[in-house]
Amino acid sequence: MGKNPVGNHIRKLRFNHGEMTQQQLADRAGVTRHTIMALEKGKYSPSLELAFRIANAFGLRLEEVFFYEEDPHGSIEIKDGGN
Repeated sequence: MGKNPVGNHIRKLRFNHGEMTQQQLADRAGVTRHTIMALEKGKYSPSLELAFRIANAFGLRLEEVFFYEEDPHGSIEIKDGGN
C-alpha cells in the first residue's frame, strides 16, 4: 500500500490556535485523541464529515486544513468496479 495521499496541517494549526491539545481538538470534532494522532501522522484519511468538523473547530475552510498529494507522475488510479 502506498503513502496516504491526503495530508493535513493539523499539528501546526493546533499550535497556532493557543497550543490546542490533541484531546481538545478531539473533543471539538467528536472523535478520540487516537484519531487525531493517526490523522497527524498521516496514517488515516478522515471521512468528509470529519474533515469538515475538524476544519470548523479551527474556524477554517476544508482546504486550509487538508490537502491532496497527487501521484508524482500526475496520475490517479480510479477503479470502476469492473464496469
